[in-house]
Amino acid sequence: MDRIDAMTAFVASVDEGSLAAASRRLGRSPAAVTRAIAALERRTGTRLLYRTTRTVRLTEAGERYIASCRRILVDLQEAELVAAGERSAPRGVLNVTAPLLFGRLYVRPLLDAYLDIYPAVQARLLLLDRVVNLIDEGMDAGVRIAHLPDSGLIAVKAGEVRRVTCASPAYLGRRNPLREPSDLASHECISFSGAFPADVWTFAGGKSVRVRPRLTVTEAEAAVSSAVEGRGVTCVLSYQAEQELARGRLKLILEQFEPPPLPVHVIYPEARLSAAKTRVFVDFVVPRLKKELARIGTQVAGVGKRRAG
Repeated sequence: MDRIDAMTAFVASVDEGSLAAASRRLGRSPAAVTRAIAALERRTGTRLLYRTTRTVRLTEAGERYIASCRRILVDLQEAELVAAGERSAPRGVLNVTAPLLFGRLYVRPLLDAYLDIYPAVQARLLLLDRVVNLIDEGMDAGVRIAHLPDSGLIAVKAGEVRRVTCASPAYLGRRNPLREPSDLASHECISFSGAFPADVWTFAGGKSVRVRPRLTVTEAEAAVSSAVEGRGVTCVLSYQAEQELARGRLKLILEQFEPPPLPVHVIYPEARLSAAKTRVFVDFVVPRLKKELARIGTQVAGVGKRRAG
């Protein structure tokens, strides 16, 4: 247990950014936190932190070691919950991550519904347009829109989304026709840098086209809004533009050149599934996401058919 306490002090020091802040969080004296970290360093035979009176910073060895500490502490917490009967009834804190807009539109409502059913669960939803390391950042489950590399994570496919190119009717009406991706060179483009490189758009067959963005934004909603206002052509994921496509404020273009759809997965570390809060959440959210993603696919496909008609 001394080693577990020392790991707890080590992780808290890094998370809080200083030994003093960690001591306040843990209800221990700064001297006790310092002794705990020093004991870990003696045991591992290497320095884990560069520390001053005000800040701490991980050494290279510390960066490797803290990931293991986080896994051990989370596994210990889950083991205690299982022993307390949590395996049969969801309880505790559920940590979930998802892309920013997708999480806000689709994951957050499902998480709210899950919490309504299981009042003994509290949740933390981390919405970020970057790849979150579930294990290192203490996440129980996540939603990822991408082709997944081999890893220690379990992935359940919930559907797929298209990467679509679109512009407003007003913009298209005053500019030269867009018949193939190379025509983008003469058009004003609005790039969303959160999903792929801002100045390179990829189409079917892996063909890449370099564009000259008139505007580059870091949030898909901003790119869509600018396109609706007639500022240019944008390339986003289908769910990001779904509503404006349905309203006719955006039109699909270059559909025949679209790259293959991107899969949407619910992912989780295998060990997390032993906890009822994670197991039940995955079972709850996957079929509902499948239904919603199928609806989005039908809606966007219908927009394309109406345009072709």
